[in-house]
Amino acid sequence: MREIKTKQEFDEAILSTKPVMAKFFTEYCSDCQHTNLFLPTLEEAYKEKIDMIAVNRDDFPEILEELDVYGIPSFIAFQDGKELNRFVSKLGKSQEEVEQFLNQVVEVCGKLE
Repeated sequence: MREIKTKQEFDEAILSTKPVMAKFFTEYCSDCQHTNLFLPTLEEAYKEKIDMIAVNRDDFPEILEELDVYGIPSFIAFQDGKELNRFVSKLGKSQEEVEQFLNQVVEVCGKLE
């Protein structure tokens, strides 16, 4: 998963016509680290349908504030610069929950085409 290094890089990534899922995290968040165990598998499984990026909350608090994200890890999907769906809470996320979220994103995109 590509980690975003600048605000401009984030802004450009979410403008993609292909859906982009942003994972918002911090290095010291144990729930965030737990998602690292299964996200590579999901990234591979969904690579044709969804691009994935990672955004460190500590590096870009203004992005999280703009998007009203307070719990981490949080996942927000974008397409053409618009938010499609979000999976945001302060609770940890399981592989099944993240996969369900990705399936919802794919479904929403299918309805937009």
